[in-house]
Formats: sequence, C-alpha cells, structure tokens
Amino acid sequence: MDLFGTAGIRGSATERVTPELALAVGRAAGADGGEFVLGRDGRETGGALADAMAAGLRSAGADVRRVGVVPTPALAFASRGRRGVMLTASHNPPEDNGIKLFDDASEYDADQEAVIEERVAAEEPPAAWDAWGEAEHVGVLDDYRTAVAAYAREFGAGLDGLRVAVDCGNGMGSVATPHVLESLGAEVVALNANVDGHFPGRPSKPTPETLGDLTNFVADSDCAFGIAHDGDADRIVVVDESGEVVHEDTVLAILAERYVRESGALDPVVVTTPNASARIDERVRAAGGRVERVRLGALHEGIAAAEAAGGDVVYAAEPWKHIHPGFGGWIDGVASAAVLSRLAAAEGLDALRDPVTERPYRKVSVDCPDERKAAAMDALETTIPDAFPDADIDTEYGVRAEFPDGSWTLVRPSGTEPYVRVYAEADDVDALVGDVTELVEGAVANT
Repeated sequence: MDLFGTAGIRGSATERVTPELALAVGRAAGADGGEFVLGRDGRETGGALADAMAAGLRSAGADVRRVGVVPTPALAFASRGRRGVMLTASHNPPEDNGIKLFDDASEYDADQEAVIEERVAAEEPPAAWDAWGEAEHVGVLDDYRTAVAAYAREFGAGLDGLRVAVDCGNGMGSVATPHVLESLGAEVVALNANVDGHFPGRPSKPTPETLGDLTNFVADSDCAFGIAHDGDADRIVVVDESGEVVHEDTVLAILAERYVRESGALDPVVVTTPNASARIDERVRAAGGRVERVRLGALHEGIAAAEAAGGDVVYAAEPWKHIHPGFGGWIDGVASAAVLSRLAAAEGLDALRDPVTERPYRKVSVDCPDERKAAAMDALETTIPDAFPDADIDTEYGVRAEFPDGSWTLVRPSGTEPYVRVYAEADDVDALVGDVTELVEGAVANT
C-alpha cells in the first residue's frame, strides 16, 4: 500500500480520499489512543470527510476535539502536546482533498506513516464497544492568531501606516493573515478573502500565472507589497511594489539570514531541500550559520537529524513553505507573512533583497521510464562529477553540483511522473542546463 506522498495523502475526494479512506485512516491513527484535534479547510467535501475521520478516530478509542474550518498551521498549533488531523488538499484543485497527520505539532515522519499504512492494509477492527472515544467542538483560531502576532513582534518594526495587499485565494488565509496583519497595525487590502471551496477567484495554487489580480492591483496601488497564500495557508508568495513576484528562494534567503543573525546560537543551522538555491547558502554563511539539506517533503526529518547531530535549527524551509522553530515545528505561511511584513516595515523590501544574489533559474524534465530511473541516477553519480571537476558534489538526494561562483545544478528522479528533473541556477543558465540535460539523456539512453 502506498498512501502517503511528500505532503500527506492527497487525491480525488470521489476516487482516492473518500469517506471510506478517512474512516480507515482515522481508525488506524486512533489506535494510538489519546487525544486528537481535527480540522479541515473550506473544500466542499471537507465536512463529510471530517465526520468519517472523527468516526474512525473515536471507534479506535481516541478522543476527538473538532476545531472546524481552519488554516493548516492553526491545526498544527492546536496539536501541541497531542495529535492532530488536518483534512486539506492544500493547493490542489477543488475536487481533491487530503489528510495530514500531526504529532505534537510536527507532521508524521516516514516511520509513523508506514505504521498507518500497515494498519489500514490490515483492516483492523474497532476497539471494544465500551472503549470508544468522546468528541467535542473547541475553538483555536483566536488563540492562534494572537500567538502569531505576538511572535512576529519580536522582529522588525510596527506596521502602522503600512499598506499590504493579501490575496487569500478563497482559502484559509482568509480567516488568519488579514486579521494578524491588522492587529499589528497594517492597513490590509484583502483579495479573494471569503472561504469558498470552489476557489472562484483564482486556482488554489499561487503562481505568477494565477496571481494576475494581485500583481496588477499592487502595481497600480500604493501598497508596499503583496502576499498570497494557497488553499490551506501553509504556502506564501510575495509580490513587490511593482507587481513582480519575488523569487521564492530569495524570500527563503532573507528569512534564513535574519534568523541566523538573531539566533545567538553557537551552531545555527538552516534546513532546506536540494532544489533550493545557493543564494540561501551564501546569505546563511555570511551570517555565520550553515545549511543542511534533506529530501523534499521531509523538513521535519531534517530538523530532527540536525538537532541530533548537535546543531541548533533556527529556520527550515523549502520553496514557498517555511518552518519557524522559535514559534513552532510546523509549516506556517501566516507566520511568514507576519514576520516578513515586520522586517519590511523596518527596512523596506528592496533593502532586504539587495544582499541576495539572484541568478537566472530553470527547471526542465527529461523523459525517463520509472524502471530506468535507478540505473540512470547511478550513472549520473559518476558522469556529473567527471563533467564538472571543480564542483562540490552531493549525492544524498539526487546529484547536486555547486560551483565556486555560487551557481548550481540538481538532477533528481520525479517521485510521481516518468521524468528525471534538472534544476539549474547560473548566470548562463541555458548553457548549464544544456550540458546537464545532455548527460541525463545519455544516462537514460544507456540504461
């Protein structure tokens, strides 16, 4: 059985993430007993899935505290000291839904997910009739918004007089980010700020192509910048005052440098993923820290590994998704919006971006049948170092080559499609992509 991807379980609510699956996963998770908080996003199918999930949890012996329709980071916040379930498909289309599991505010790791899969496959029966759990409805949203605002006040300056546009995408950012920024003093112009599981304003995934309303509005207004979220508000996209989307790795580099500089730790560590830019490494090194990389979707595992090795993780992120360890161990786009707004209020977004080296970036996909991926990657572990003898090579999560001038390339197999992905960032990115793609095509052809 293969239920979990890089971000929980996701898929069609009529074919994959059905009430039957929610019941089964709930019963499997609830077998650990104790107390679970249960929340969902605004998708049309969320109510029925929440009922099924609650039934599964309770029939396994767990108690359920239902927190209603909330952002994923608010559910994670509520899961501190207990377990949690969030029903969300994040940035997927409206016909999809999903299941994310939390343990003491962190997403389940691979070992915990494997246990759930085994229990679902085994179709274990309910607990004894007199051991079923209880349920009640509780509130978390007010406490969460207050906590985010309090945390953000540790950074930058007050937002009095700062005008910010926030595109909530008809998702769960609607009930969080505008409220938090207004409580910090900002004048917020909210777009698509009603929760609607059909996502009528724009697709749930915020990209340069889908954020036309926000980018045009910011460019034609006196807003200092704009912020956009996905459906469950764990992602953040930033738009500058001219209406241009700020590269996601630049946002990571700004926050990573700031957290390292202000940490006071002896060994400050930033955890990120192999596809993240070397601009992050540059700014972290300049601030006196170091970067550790972990596979996509495994930031929590990377944090645990870095801390077990003696490091002090001050920030963890992959493109668009950030963990603020000083606030909590979950991915939180609302906290990112608040902290970044305070920093921009103090220094200006342009000043925050100035030290960051932004090189041209490209990502391409090379056709590769699934059965050839392993052999192709084995070959590339030799051919890429041979082709680029001056590069530092890391083969833990694909093959990543970082060059002395800060440019880099990454080759990794897709986990869901018949491709090998090539990522590159360099002043002459087309030349680098061409060279690496040729190596990948050769490796695929010869396997």
